[in-house]
Amino acid sequence: MKLIQNLRALSVGTVLVGLAVTSLAVHAHGNEDHVKTAAPVKLEQKAWGIAAEAKATNAAPRVIAISMTDAMRFTPKLIQVKLGETVKFVIKNDGQMLHEFVLGTKAELDEHAALMLKFPGMEHDEPYMAHVPAGKTGEIVWTFNRAGDFDFACLIAGHYQAGMVGQVKVSDATPAAVAALPTAATAATAAPASPSVAAADFSDGEIRKVDKDTQRLTIKHGAIKNLDMPGMTMLFRVKDPALLDKVKPGDKVKFKAESVGGAILVTEIQVVE
Repeated sequence: MKLIQNLRALSVGTVLVGLAVTSLAVHAHGNEDHVKTAAPVKLEQKAWGIAAEAKATNAAPRVIAISMTDAMRFTPKLIQVKLGETVKFVIKNDGQMLHEFVLGTKAELDEHAALMLKFPGMEHDEPYMAHVPAGKTGEIVWTFNRAGDFDFACLIAGHYQAGMVGQVKVSDATPAAVAALPTAATAATAAPASPSVAAADFSDGEIRKVDKDTQRLTIKHGAIKNLDMPGMTMLFRVKDPALLDKVKPGDKVKFKAESVGGAILVTEIQVVE
């Protein structure tokens, strides 16, 4: 009996040690996959529509399930919606690697895909994007208040070039329906105002999030001229963690960003009064 009890204790101890080692390995590896967290959506008019929150819509949004695979394909790859329709995309990554779903025009997706090849470590954070780790699911709620043909794609380096793209066709609606749509006039505008003239290598931005645990800043920024990068919302690492104490969400800033080893770092930052 004593032998059996000792064996049971040894078995439990082995399991606990195994779990501890597994946990340590996971944390030590540093998971770079990032999934959109529940946060207030910034309503910003884009050429292909405007962000929405499911709970803020008058009716339950139409749900469209999207599958992404390592064959670099979306299913379905063609989506048809009506002008003014709010859609909740539920995006499942059925592959074994990170994929993403990004709405936009072909011109904008081409531009961002080229940037991803140039800066493979860059991380976007926009309401029309979902970054989905293997086996996980992401969501986007979007109102298509502009008619036309638009696109969606995975912009991870190599995936876009392999043909991981799809299309959204938005058909016209009645004038009454169009008049009721949200517009940029009722939404928060995108580009932060440029406060004053600064050095050429400083860029204008607005702090959206300060994450001291991961030592990152989410910044809605204008063009970063020294990196030949257009305005967008991105997650930046910081060269010095002390920079995180200088700013808070909502601050208008001027900052300097540099490419270091494939990652884009904020090296200097100052709040603009």
